[in-house]
Amino acid sequence: MNDGNIRNIFIYQALYLTGVGLFWGNLVGILLCLIQDRFGLVTLDEASYYVKVVPINLDIAHILLLNTGTLFFCFLMLLLPSMVVSRIQPLKAIRFN
Repeated sequence: MNDGNIRNIFIYQALYLTGVGLFWGNLVGILLCLIQDRFGLVTLDEASYYVKVVPINLDIAHILLLNTGTLFFCFLMLLLPSMVVSRIQPLKAIRFN
């Protein structure tokens, strides 16, 4: 395999794991926000905060923008390690001298 193919495999696998993490994180986070919005489980001291429960603002545009930004920055942070990994030569890596 050439260096580009190795780099692509590294990046695809890392972005796949990032996507799975974003999916489960969004699922749990949005469910917790919906539960808070519906039932108001987390309360506040009204004298200090002027509201009784923690308010929730779920805006799909904010969620999509945050996820897109996360994927973009994760991709940027993966480029340098993928370049390093693609330059490792197996013969030199397993040599013991």
